[in-house]
Amino acid sequence: MSDLDTDVLVVGSGPAGSAAALALASYGVQTTVVTKYGRLADTPRAHITNQRTMEVLRDLGVEEEVMAEAAPQALMGNLVYCTSIAGEELGRLHAWGTRPDRLADYTAASPSQICDMPQDLMEPVLLHNAQSRGAKVRFDTEYLSLQQDDDGVTVHVRDRLRGDEYDIRARYVIGADGGRSAVAEHIGLPLQGQMGVGGSINIVFEADLSHLVADRPSVLYWVLQPGADVGGIGAGLVRMVRPWHKWLIVWGYDINGPAPDLTEEYALSIVRTLVGDDSVKVSITSSSAWTVNHLWAESYSSGRVFCAGDAVHRHPPSNGLGSNTSIQDAYNLAWKLAAVVKGQAGPGLLDTYSAERAPVGKQIVDRANQSIGETARIFDALGLLDTEDPQLMVQHMAARKQATPEAEKQRAALREAIAFKDYEFNCHGVELDQRYGSSAVVPDASPPEQPSRDPELYHHASSRPGAKLPHAWLTTDHRRQVSTLDLGGHGRFTVLTGIGGESWTRAATVVGERLGIDVAAVVIGPGQEYDDLYGDWARVRGIDDGGVLLARPDNYVAFRQAGAASDAEAEAALESALRTVLDRPAEVSS
Repeated sequence: MSDLDTDVLVVGSGPAGSAAALALASYGVQTTVVTKYGRLADTPRAHITNQRTMEVLRDLGVEEEVMAEAAPQALMGNLVYCTSIAGEELGRLHAWGTRPDRLADYTAASPSQICDMPQDLMEPVLLHNAQSRGAKVRFDTEYLSLQQDDDGVTVHVRDRLRGDEYDIRARYVIGADGGRSAVAEHIGLPLQGQMGVGGSINIVFEADLSHLVADRPSVLYWVLQPGADVGGIGAGLVRMVRPWHKWLIVWGYDINGPAPDLTEEYALSIVRTLVGDDSVKVSITSSSAWTVNHLWAESYSSGRVFCAGDAVHRHPPSNGLGSNTSIQDAYNLAWKLAAVVKGQAGPGLLDTYSAERAPVGKQIVDRANQSIGETARIFDALGLLDTEDPQLMVQHMAARKQATPEAEKQRAALREAIAFKDYEFNCHGVELDQRYGSSAVVPDASPPEQPSRDPELYHHASSRPGAKLPHAWLTTDHRRQVSTLDLGGHGRFTVLTGIGGESWTRAATVVGERLGIDVAAVVIGPGQEYDDLYGDWARVRGIDDGGVLLARPDNYVAFRQAGAASDAEAEAALESALRTVLDRPAEVSS
């Protein structure tokens, strides 16, 4: 006999856990969150929030709340390399889509903007909204173990305030308990890679640096001070948390040696070194050590237990992919769990979570670690890899200022090395172009699209099944603009067609009623509720007016068919597609 029963138990309240709770509660699923901590995140940690994640939050109804607290894209862009915040600049890069030509790409790709939202501000938005929609949250409740059977999962927990232990019974469990996930360990998820490939320190501090950065607003300032650390090069990162008075420094340490003694004096010395202006008043808020990891799970679930976030992909913060991928894991899983819990889908739908998200997790782990390695090109261009003598390093850095052929080559090499960091700071394709292949996608006969530009750097819109529904601005008969993404989502499937495709809208109604699911239907064209006055939808939809796209609740294309169809043909095709996606085999007549 359990002390508490719930449909879904979420272990952990970080970005993945809080987002899962928000989505499930929004879909009307009974959800309980347990976390061993007595509060949400108390340090800023993750912060870059990319467009795909903002699209997720838009669909879940919290985008405006996030934007109200986040630092906007316009304040994120000047990625600076320098000898200190007050010292000499070595170069800059337009980051996060702020270079004029890239800004056009980002603006065209999505109705949502990239922004900087520290984790200690993001988690309350997610979890408080989940609570307001019915999710229950138990703080100071530590997960201990679980046991599965055919009907559900019994989870044993400890109340850390009272000291007693008790059981929670759930139909399904989501392990979102971070980079040392006990849930992932207990269900035996197959992990590949390595933990602890490097050591880092986070130092959060208060200081008014506005006079040093007003001309170059940015999220990140890279500081190179030869001889300042154990590695000799002295590379540190100063990150804006709140403009321009709250900051976080990332500083490396030798993972093979003893962990540093994180005294206030030690933290203050690093801050002083990297800021470079001793007249600035500094207040240390916190210091913590962490490890750089290169590890991913090959599978994200076992039976009725699913893992998400850092539990299944562990990597450095390069590229700003961590919390984004975690929130997107939760979004992918939540609609599937909701469909199964409500009896609208078979259990096979849940298998598609691993099939779709595990390849994404490996990709972002590899990408983040690769970005660390690519920083060596900057060190090499500055002559920092040719010697271990800090004085020689400083001389090599200064040599670029000379009027010699060698110095001109060095200047060119430095420009190229910094420009190459586009792959870390303007990786638009990695952020937006995740393609899914699973039984929750009905493939058509089209060949895979061939990207016209670098697939990591640039977004390529596609309506091919397994791609995210393309964004285009439409106008309504009430003189409003809406994104095609706004027509989908909301926990339901959506049929999108044009003039001549009315058979698909009729089929949506008939098949939806037959299967007991909500299938919205939208006709786009002149004289309809939504019109494509800019012509952008016609360019990206990949079908003709009478064809159809079927978008899943997460706004991924599940099915596509070109051309008009009779009512019978449309009904048969749509029902077949939905049955495939939802793991609901056709009923056999007796």
